[in-house]
Amino acid sequence: MRAAIFKAPRSIEVGDRPDASISEPTDAVVRVALACVCGSDLWYYRGDSEFEPGPIGHEFVGVVEDVGADVQDIGRDDLVIAPFAFSDGTCPHCRHGITSACANGGFFPMNGDGGQGEAVRVPLADGTLVPLPANGYSDETMRSLLTLSDVMCTGHHAAVCASVKAGDTVAVVGDGAVGLCGVIAAKRLGAERIIALSRNAARQELAREFGATDIVEQRGEEAAEAVMDLTDGVGVDATLECVGTGQAMDTAFAIARPGSMVGYVGVPHGVELPLQEMFFHNKGLLGGSAPVRAYIPELLGDVLEGRINPGRVLDFETDLDGIAEAYAAMDERRAIKSLVRVGVV
Repeated sequence: MRAAIFKAPRSIEVGDRPDASISEPTDAVVRVALACVCGSDLWYYRGDSEFEPGPIGHEFVGVVEDVGADVQDIGRDDLVIAPFAFSDGTCPHCRHGITSACANGGFFPMNGDGGQGEAVRVPLADGTLVPLPANGYSDETMRSLLTLSDVMCTGHHAAVCASVKAGDTVAVVGDGAVGLCGVIAAKRLGAERIIALSRNAARQELAREFGATDIVEQRGEEAAEAVMDLTDGVGVDATLECVGTGQAMDTAFAIARPGSMVGYVGVPHGVELPLQEMFFHNKGLLGGSAPVRAYIPELLGDVLEGRINPGRVLDFETDLDGIAEAYAAMDERRAIKSLVRVGVV
């Protein structure tokens, strides 16, 4: 089968891999229809995080091609969403809602299969895959269903961890796909005012369409001052940190009002927590790798009914042969998020 292969920093190619196949009786093989490039993939692409040469990618939807003997809830020809982490759904951590920390699970790519390829072996298929109601979905809906494999659920995780509630003033630090989905999530949870931190005109426009009421273009200390001015010196009720850099985290804590939470989902790079600020102003931090499998059922209805349309963050499109450009477009901020068309439903 053909798949994206990470060769070295700034070198992604499409090549041949062994066909995905059943290894354990709890496995399924999913023939990929749509995949995409994640912002976290860029850490590897840029050489900021180590990554072994081989298959890459972890966001995909597709059709089940084969199932192991012990798979009960997933069948051949099911259209499914695959969360970026596989999980059994039964361990203590899964039952506690943190499926991304499953005691028996793990993360894609794994065992030779990455999400940016023609097929993927999915371990623990019953606990991992989410089958969709049988229907002919529009391309717009399929794009939004794809975002439930990671980015929309990750934005939602930031909002949940920040304790966003009805009537809140919320700030979203980061205007990538996760940050924009965080705007959707904050609006969905009832935020009255949403301040999006962005310097990109196209992303600002999309943020407003998703529900942002204010835009702050500055960065660092100037951004914090601008947010404090907008909130009459109080700060925001909830802060979503959707980048992962030290500057983003510093900004998030600078604009959080005393007693509030920062929900963080950006993979941390060079982050040092302001513990004195946290202690003396009772500011909290919660977040991490989103338990996507736990959130999909909650968000799926809103996608299928058209109440949210997170697929709009996918503003660049190619096929597997264009995978190198898919990464370059995001790296150069010419694209918010790259969609990769692999197969057909």
